Amino acid sequence: MSVWDDLVGQEKVCEQLEAAARDADALVTAAAADTPPPEASKMTHAWLFTGPPGAGRTQAARAFAAALQCVSPDRALGGAPGCGFCDGCHTALIGTHADVTTVAAVGTQILADDMRDTVRKSFTSPANGRWQVILVEDAERLNEKSANAVLKAVEEPAPRTVWLLCAPSLEDVLPTIRSRCRHLNLRTPTVEAVADMLMRRDGIEPEIAAAAARATQGHVDRARRLATDEGARARRAAVLKLPLRLDDIGGCLRAAQELVDAATDDSKQLAEEIDAKETEEMKAALGATQGGRMPRGTAGVIKELEDKQKRRRTRTQRDSLDQALTDLTGFYRDVLALQLGSRAALANTDAEDALERLARGSTPEATLRRIEAIAACRDALDRNVAPLLAVEAMTMALRAG
Repeated sequence: MSVWDDLVGQEKVCEQLEAAARDADALVTAAAADTPPPEASKMTHAWLFTGPPGAGRTQAARAFAAALQCVSPDRALGGAPGCGFCDGCHTALIGTHADVTTVAAVGTQILADDMRDTVRKSFTSPANGRWQVILVEDAERLNEKSANAVLKAVEEPAPRTVWLLCAPSLEDVLPTIRSRCRHLNLRTPTVEAVADMLMRRDGIEPEIAAAAARATQGHVDRARRLATDEGARARRAAVLKLPLRLDDIGGCLRAAQELVDAATDDSKQLAEEIDAKETEEMKAALGATQGGRMPRGTAGVIKELEDKQKRRRTRTQRDSLDQALTDLTGFYRDVLALQLGSRAALANTDAEDALERLARGSTPEATLRRIEAIAACRDALDRNVAPLLAVEAMTMALRAG
């Protein structure tokens, strides 16, 4: 199994990255032998991965990081880097490689404080790997200060440092940063390709795999979660019933409250699993005595960790709400398709009765206004409007049509 196997429908990108990994291997070999490097190389020090949600931007970047750290002996026999089995590939893929640093937004932004140590590390030589790899999962969430720090590091990189930035589109990254990166654009995988991956890699039944792939319209991570998590399927089913519960103002307000409560419960469940482990590890590292008493001078560190966890809970709630809004958008998109006389490629065939009912009871113009109301709710959440107020405004707009 190579490191590229989890990338669904990205054959062209895989070819480019594999060629770059081969040239990167040649550069390291030439440096070790103190011989001149190859004149023409497909390898560069900064890469920008863009593409729609679910296309696999982060997976592609992590697979490339693994290929750069590959230590398989088959390379000497002409094999391509990225075997997927060696220690370099394995640790890079699971996130424990000492020379692969991953940066992700804890809250709604990547702060300068979150980047300070990472930028400093980018100027050091690899500890035991072949390259120093910095993977920024949410480059669109860099704020002004953190983006400027990244810009300086990308402008003057260390010889064996590679920056891998992931963002939805080129416009989400500062022009000064993206102009210094090699751009790779990933496309949305087909529903058939995602369903095949779920059956082949996760052992999902064909009917469930096809339904999950169709419902998520090629979003690989959401399709896998929907296919493997019964709770996720139940939450989606509840979201798809929301348009039928907006008969009066009271129904709108109740539906909004339930949607926000579900997102909050989802974020709390995730936080309880992660926060407790993080806190215990931090206390142990700081030398907590038996009974949980902390040494003097450590209160500030614990407070900083609590603030980080609070930002992460806020982001998790927003992400959960965003997923519900995505499901709602897909629902009304199917309503619009029926109103325009098209039954091809409906995403929500399991809710066809509700789709038919709403299609008959409204007009295409009203459906478009409802889709715009969902987009307005998304924009409000991005501007840090209180989630309940934003969702209440949306449900009222969905009722009005």
